[in-house]
Amino acid sequence: MHADVIVIGSGQAGVPLAARLAEAGKRVVLAERKDLGGTCVNYGCTPTKTMIASARAAHVARHATRLGVHAGEVRVDLNAVVDRKDGIVRQWRESVEKRLRRAGERLTLASGHARFAGPREIEVNGERHSAEIVVINTGARPFVPPITGLDSVAWLDNKTIMELRELPKHLVVIGGGYIGCEFGQMFRRFGSEVTLINRGPHLLDREDPEISEALEGVFREQGIRLVLSAEADAVSADGKGIRVSLRSGDSIRGSHLVVAVGRRPNTDDLGCEAAGIRLDERGFVLVDDHYRTSADGVYAVGDVTGGPQFTHASWDDHRILFDILLGRDGRRRGDRIVPFAVFTDPQVARVGLTEREAQAKGVPYEAASMPFSRIARAIETDEPAGILKVLIDRKSERILGAAIVGAEAGELIHIFGALMQAGASARAIVDAEAVHPTFAEGVQTLVMRLPRYSLA
Repeated sequence: MHADVIVIGSGQAGVPLAARLAEAGKRVVLAERKDLGGTCVNYGCTPTKTMIASARAAHVARHATRLGVHAGEVRVDLNAVVDRKDGIVRQWRESVEKRLRRAGERLTLASGHARFAGPREIEVNGERHSAEIVVINTGARPFVPPITGLDSVAWLDNKTIMELRELPKHLVVIGGGYIGCEFGQMFRRFGSEVTLINRGPHLLDREDPEISEALEGVFREQGIRLVLSAEADAVSADGKGIRVSLRSGDSIRGSHLVVAVGRRPNTDDLGCEAAGIRLDERGFVLVDDHYRTSADGVYAVGDVTGGPQFTHASWDDHRILFDILLGRDGRRRGDRIVPFAVFTDPQVARVGLTEREAQAKGVPYEAASMPFSRIARAIETDEPAGILKVLIDRKSERILGAAIVGAEAGELIHIFGALMQAGASARAIVDAEAVHPTFAEGVQTLVMRLPRYSLA
């Protein structure tokens, strides 16, 4: 069929974009080869954060005696944890299906693998579809590193590890990024022995060292073995388990192996050459500030563009592109400020520049940091681990960046993000009246540690 718009992929940009365009009067074809909802609903945010909640419940129960509460022996039923996760995933997937049905007859779902057959033309299950506009939202999948022997062992990725129904005795994790950290701590709290290997000298090594070190200290306290500045050279079967050989000559043996060293775009079987769509050296679709690709009438959104690979960034892509396609003036891709959070415990969150990035860019800044334990609420709730850090522009007093390691860091970071989006001065935080005792009160205390706002 010939449509007004074809959307390839039903991720967090594709579904709302297709539905809203159909409701705006466009004839839309949405192509999806497998699971509606994309990575977030099926293999990412929804299932991982559901299982992290179970892991935290086990941790809190084990340590309740610190608050004078005796819970008795804690036993984790991994089958029940996975069943709960699967149920919530189904719930969200059903919500996606309902959203598409509400869009009406103008939206056609093409189930199957879509490939470009030519300019603005795709083929799905032998059927051809064309449109004036095509939007790529095919997402990304786990990157498979060239580690000798990896193809000969039963290793796990972010999807398959959540299908385990027997607790690993010793989980070895390769990769100290978001995924590796979240799963490493999760399974340690479920009861597994955990070793985490990372190439860089720190976990989350894009962050300033003190931010990473705050999380590393917590991990070590919780019994997670960290092997940093180490690179996996080979993997082999070792009896009933797996052996990871490091380039240093050392080796680590475990019962299970998770590989979490990044993501690769789903473009290698998309037929981009047939449509004249240019990719970068890693296979991500090249787009401009309006999400336009090198092919006329073809746009790309979400993880496949190589930008911030977060659900909220993809969802915001759809909002911006929707306005662009309807000819409305508004924001552009480069206008936005994208916060992030790692859902470890304590959480790690940041928005804007790190101090290293500010120094590299030659931006004049003023910085302040503070232990999370200086917040009254953190002491009262027995959540003292972490650190807060903020950078402001010396002249304008605008916030350049902020990072938080601590309880509810993913919530607190929005205070900084909203002010950055508004172009407001950090003085707005100083002059605000914060409720006591709250974690947010600590954000105000942090900003008042900047020399210009000091109460001393």
